Amino acid sequence: MKRGVGHRPEMSASGEVLPGRQQAMTVAATHAVTGQPMQGPFAAGLQLAMFGMGCFWGVERLFWQCDGVYSTAVGYAAGGTSNPTYEEVCSGLTGHNEVVRVVFDSQRMSYAQLLRLFWEGHDPTQGMRQGNDVGTQYRSGIYVFDAPQRYAAESSREQYQAALTAAGRGVITTEMIDAPVFYFAEDHHQQYLAKNPRGYCALAGCGVPFPG
Repeated sequence: MKRGVGHRPEMSASGEVLPGRQQAMTVAATHAVTGQPMQGPFAAGLQLAMFGMGCFWGVERLFWQCDGVYSTAVGYAAGGTSNPTYEEVCSGLTGHNEVVRVVFDSQRMSYAQLLRLFWEGHDPTQGMRQGNDVGTQYRSGIYVFDAPQRYAAESSREQYQAALTAAGRGVITTEMIDAPVFYFAEDHHQQYLAKNPRGYCALAGCGVPFPG
């Protein structure tokens, strides 16, 4: 499958959102790499994080490779269409972002460590794009699940913006909101780069290390 350029560099106006459907996407019960459940409920001690960093194929692999990450899943969030399809999201008429939901063991991997991967793993200054992938579904986003995550995310944004400014780079455009409904992407998108080792991956940082 070839990734294409998105159709819309700006969010759709109110009233343009596609209606969607009630039926949820059918996906495998277990992660193709870790063998752990993807859908939950998850055991006590496991926490959720959610990020948008451009094409979700490479982003998911970035996180599933980390020690302390229990499971990952790709999907769509922060839009207005219920249970959207990939084609609908790519149309720009759902408002959704391509995201990765991370289930992690906070005793082995801290949220601060996940944030560091987030900031260094993509360019958060590009607005509605990542590299050659242009469209609202490729925007940078942090979707927080509680007040401690919000505090950590906001603090890390300030630190990383200072590092970017010192390096002569642009202003962070990352969307930061409370975690919205997560809709699973189609099953063939889950752990895509494990199933297709030579598949497309545009994931790249902006060359500025996180301070500290």
